[in-house]
Amino acid sequence: MNALMHANFGITDFWTFLLGTIFIVILPGPNSMYVLSVAAQRGVRTAYQGACGIFVGDIILMVLSACGVASLLKASPALFHVIKFVGAAYLGWIGLQMLIGCWRKLRAGAAADSAGDTAPVQIKEANPFRKALIISLMNPKAILFFISFFIQFVDPQFHSPAISFIGLGLICQICSFSYLTAIIFAGARLADTFRRRRRLSAGMGGGVGVMFIGFGAKLATATL
Repeated sequence: MNALMHANFGITDFWTFLLGTIFIVILPGPNSMYVLSVAAQRGVRTAYQGACGIFVGDIILMVLSACGVASLLKASPALFHVIKFVGAAYLGWIGLQMLIGCWRKLRAGAAADSAGDTAPVQIKEANPFRKALIISLMNPKAILFFISFFIQFVDPQFHSPAISFIGLGLICQICSFSYLTAIIFAGARLADTFRRRRRLSAGMGGGVGVMFIGFGAKLATATL
């Protein structure tokens, strides 16, 4: 019965896809690390704005996958290299900006302490939706997932492949939403601690920044 239902939607090997998707989603990556840092430093509502940016970015990657971008990139290695190096540079730049922000928070906190000011130090932050959207589009894990793993589970003989892609996309988004929600509320529980301990907050931001530089390096060496 299950096999028949899955076949009717043009999805092959459904349970392998589901288990693979869950495993890939929970692996640490730019999306989850960014949402976690936003939740810990700026709260649940702002973190969900970032999560929405990730959902939109994933939808864009799904549509590109459905339109055959994987074949285009394989046929044009030069285009793939341009995309991956631009993405790697952007992720590295975000990591560098996080490290700079960490350093500024530490300096601002030290200045406030020396002046006897105990109020929280306010640092201007980027729009979380826009930043998360770009991070999602440049996420090496998401790019390789949607243009290689994702399309393997669509039956090429199915009369309406769009239905197959929509079904697989919904599964991906449900898994992503569930995981990011857990990340957001875990990060929010740390928010009070970070507000009281500036060095810890800055240290987390710096650690995430280093990870983003690593994600950029990983994308720069990625292959199809």
